[in-house]
Amino acid sequence: MRLSASARTVGVISERIDYSPLMAVDPALLEILVCPECKAPVRLVKDGAALKCEKCHRVYPIKDDIPVMLIDEAKIED
Repeated sequence: MRLSASARTVGVISERIDYSPLMAVDPALLEILVCPECKAPVRLVKDGAALKCEKCHRVYPIKDDIPVMLIDEAKIED
């Protein structure tokens, strides 16, 4: 890998990072996750960007491949 002149100066290596909106959540994790409010199973929604509880209709965001299972962060949807 070749470093640019500015990268050599500050010691930073420039690499390509995939910042695609669809990030995978481990299927084994999905099997054990439940809604923290009602303890019902959750399923992927919004093209893998969130988890939804079918019982209480809360939608929990997934940020940087990490499901944010906090009741205060969830939105209630129909």
